Amino acid sequence: MNKADLTMSVAEHANISFDTAKSVIKAFTETIKEQLSQDEKVRILGFGTFEVRKRAARTGRNPSTGEIINIPAALIPVFHPGSELKKKVNRKSRREP
Repeated sequence: MNKADLTMSVAEHANISFDTAKSVIKAFTETIKEQLSQDEKVRILGFGTFEVRKRAARTGRNPSTGEIINIPAALIPVFHPGSELKKKVNRKSRREP
């Protein structure tokens, strides 16, 4: 599912226009990005939590040359699924062979 498919699905489920759904999805994603950039968690009960995690500096290897390189520390966004989302996903996987 891409963004256009998601927008269409939201519009149908909420019985709103495609343009309104597009605005809502844009506002939702911008709000999450804004909060994460301020090092805030975004918790959506039953769905999951978006947060920023610190990744330590480390060494790596350039796959084409084999040269050892230093990879700097970074902040990365992560998502932890909530219990209801996990149950929904696992319920589907149990039905498939």
